[in-house]
Amino acid sequence: MPAKTTQQSEDLSNPYGYSAMDWAAQLDPAYAAARAEVRRLSVGEEGTLSVKMKELIVLGVLASRGLQYGVAAHMRRAIEYGATKEELFEAIKAAAIPGGGVAYSVGVRALQELEQEGAFPPPSPPSPSRSQRGKASPPPPAARRRGKAATR
Repeated sequence: MPAKTTQQSEDLSNPYGYSAMDWAAQLDPAYAAARAEVRRLSVGEEGTLSVKMKELIVLGVLASRGLQYGVAAHMRRAIEYGATKEELFEAIKAAAIPGGGVAYSVGVRALQELEQEGAFPPPSPPSPSRSQRGKASPPPPAARRRGKAATR
């Protein structure tokens, strides 16, 4: 049985970075090629659903099974296809309905791991709402007190 590892694969035909799959492919290249074709047909770019949507589904299933490393790997691929941190979190929350606390905690830990790796852009400051645009900010409390004193 291959050693458990979290090392990222360098093989581009292994989009999730499961290094154990690279090792297994050396044992049976024909089987590895068949699995790669099934993967292409299942979560590849062809089909009605986008790759991002397929990855959100897969990570929800993996989270429900408690497989944090797999969740993180599929989150990375979903990000490559445009998923945001908010979309990933929403997928985890949806997976928590059938998958319970395990799905939620595994998904949150994977999401936190990606954030710590710098997978998401820093949040941008909120833009002012329409009602706030063009309005001056109210003066600080000290200025309001001075204004009252001047009018007396």
